[in-house]
Amino acid sequence: MAQIKEIFDQNFLEYASYVIKDRAIPDIKDGLKPVQRRILYTLYRMDDGTTHKVAAVIGQTMFLHPHGDASIYEALVTLANKDLFIEKQGNFGNIFTGDSAAAARYIECALRPFAKEILFKDEITEFTPSYDGKMKEPATLPAKIPLALVLGAEGIAVGMSTRILPHNLTEVIQAVHSALRGEKFELYPDFLTGGLIDVSDYKDGLGKIISRARLDITDNKRIVVRELAFGTTCESLISSIEDATRKGKLKIGSISDYTSGAVEIEIELPRGVHADDVVPALYAFTKCEVTHHVHCLLIVDRKPRVMTVSEVIDYHAVHIQELLKQELEVEERELLNKIRVRTLERIFIEEKIYKKIEDLRTVKEMQEHVHQGFKPFSGTEYEGELTDDDVERLLQIPIRRISLFDIEKNQKELTTMQKRLRVIAGYLKNLVGYAIDYLETLLRAESAQSPRKTEITSLDRIEYKAVALRNLKLRYDEKEGYLGTDLTSGEIIADCSEYDRVFYVAADTLYRTIELPKKLFIGKKVLYITVFDKAKMAEQIFNIIYKHKENGYAYLKRFRVNQWMLGKNYGPLLPAQGQLMNFFIGENWQITPIYKETSLLREDESFHTSDYLIKGSNTQGVRLKAKVISKVKLKEKNKDK
Repeated sequence: MAQIKEIFDQNFLEYASYVIKDRAIPDIKDGLKPVQRRILYTLYRMDDGTTHKVAAVIGQTMFLHPHGDASIYEALVTLANKDLFIEKQGNFGNIFTGDSAAAARYIECALRPFAKEILFKDEITEFTPSYDGKMKEPATLPAKIPLALVLGAEGIAVGMSTRILPHNLTEVIQAVHSALRGEKFELYPDFLTGGLIDVSDYKDGLGKIISRARLDITDNKRIVVRELAFGTTCESLISSIEDATRKGKLKIGSISDYTSGAVEIEIELPRGVHADDVVPALYAFTKCEVTHHVHCLLIVDRKPRVMTVSEVIDYHAVHIQELLKQELEVEERELLNKIRVRTLERIFIEEKIYKKIEDLRTVKEMQEHVHQGFKPFSGTEYEGELTDDDVERLLQIPIRRISLFDIEKNQKELTTMQKRLRVIAGYLKNLVGYAIDYLETLLRAESAQSPRKTEITSLDRIEYKAVALRNLKLRYDEKEGYLGTDLTSGEIIADCSEYDRVFYVAADTLYRTIELPKKLFIGKKVLYITVFDKAKMAEQIFNIIYKHKENGYAYLKRFRVNQWMLGKNYGPLLPAQGQLMNFFIGENWQITPIYKETSLLREDESFHTSDYLIKGSNTQGVRLKAKVISKVKLKEKNKDK
C-alpha cells in the first residue's frame, strides 16, 4: 500500500506541475499560455505574406500541441478577436452578439507585422523539444511588452487559478515607459466591449472591478444599451433581462436587438413605468452590471507567483532591457563578422592574392598561399587569425565578382557598418534610454490604433434589496395559523420583495428570523410579526409583563434583540415560572396596575417603562410591586392601549 501511495503521490505532483506550468497559467515573460504561443509560432513559421486557412494553421500547430484541434481552434479564434497579433479574413464570430466563428476551413488568418516586431527573434529565443521530440518550439517568446496585461488571462490549474483582465495596449506601453523613467503610473483594465468600470477596489490587480453597460435614456419611456459590460454578450444580456422580468424583479414592455457593427439593444417600457425607476433594477438584477474579481497569478522562473499589476510592469521594465541588449549583441556580432568578411575580400582582391592561385595545382598549396599572403595584414587590417573557413570562403569567390569589385563601394559599406557599431556601443552603455526610445517608437505606431474603449468612473452601488419590486403581499391568517405570500385570506402584514426576511415572536415567546415564506404554519396566536430590518431591529425596544406562577407578582422585562441568525429559534423570552400578561413594543409607556384586591387600587398609581433599564433578552424581569396584580392598563403617549 505504501508503494502504491508513493506512485499516486508522484503521478499527481507531476500532473499538477504540468497543468500549472505548461497548460493553464501564462508565463510572465511573454504572457502566453502554451497553446497561444504555439499558434503564434506556427503562424510565424508559415508567414509568406499571404493569409492561410485556419484549418491549415491548426494542422501545423498540432505538431507542437498535444491536446487536439478543437482547443487550438478555440484559442486561435479568441486570440484573433483581440485584434492585436492576427489578421483575420472571414467570419471570426462577433464579440458583441456572441455569434460563433465559421468552421476552420472557411476562414483565414496571418501574422501582423506588429507581432513579428515585438514577439520574434530566433537568435535570442530559447527552444525546447516538442512533446514528441521531433520538432523544436520556443520555451517563451521574447515579448517586449507585458502581454499578460494586454491580452488578459483566465485559467484554472490544480489548487490555484488566475484571472487577469485585459488592459489597453497604449496604456501598458506607457506604464512600462514610466517605470523605466522612474515615474509613478496607474494602470486599469480596458475592454473591447466598452462600457463603464469602477476601479476603486481594483487593488493593483488583486481586488475586483464593477463593469456596467452604457445605457442611453433618450426619453423616460425608452432605454437603449449602447455598450456591454465586460464578459457579457447581447444574447446573455437580453436573456438576463427577460429572466428578471419573468421573476417580477423589473417591468419592461418589449426588448429588441438591432446590434450589427455596434451594440444597440432597445428596451421599451410599459405605461406607468419610467426609465428612472427601471435603470437601478437593470443594474441590480441583470447583466447590465457585472462584478469581476481578479487574481494575477503568473509563472515566474517556472514557479507560480501572485503579483500586482505594478510588479508585472516593473518586471518587464527590466526584461525589455535584457531583450534589447541581446538583440544589440546579436547585431553587433553579425556586423563584426560582415566587416571581417568584407575586409578579407578587399585584401584578397586589392592585393591580388588570387593571382598566383592559377599556377597552383593542389588545394593544400592554394590554402598555404592564401595564408602566406594575408600574414602582412594580420593585426592591422583585421582581427584574429585567418581560419581555414575564411580561406575556403575566399577561394569560392567567382572570377566575375573579382573583376567587378568596387573598392569605393566596399569602403562605403564598411564605413556604414562601423558607424552602426559605434551606435550599438552607445546603446549598450545606456540600455534604459534605448528601451525608452524603442517604446516611444511603438507608441507612435500603435497609439492611434488602440484608443481606450472603457470609461473609468465612480459608480454608485446599487442595493438590490432597495430597488426590488415590492409586489408580494405578506399575510397572516390567525384562524388557520399560516404566514406567507401565497395566502388569499388573513391580515396583510406588509408589501414585500422576494429578498425580504420576516421576524416574528410566537405565542410561546420563541422568536425567529426566516426567509419570506409562501405558506408556513407558525401558530394561531403570534405576539409580533414584522419585515426584518437589521438596523431598526437593533434599536427596537421590546417589553414583556409577566406574572410569577407561584407568588402572583408582576414583572417587567425590557430588552433589545441582538441575535437573529436565519432560521434559528431563540428564547423563550419568559423564565420557567413566568406567565405572559402583556407583550408590547416601544420606549415610553405608562403602566397602570389593577390589583387582585380592589382595596389596594389607587387612581394615581402607575409605572413608566422609561424608569426601568433595558437589558438582554435572556435576563429576568424587574418586579413592579410586592402585590398581586391581576392585570394592567397600558398607555403610550396619549393613546390608550
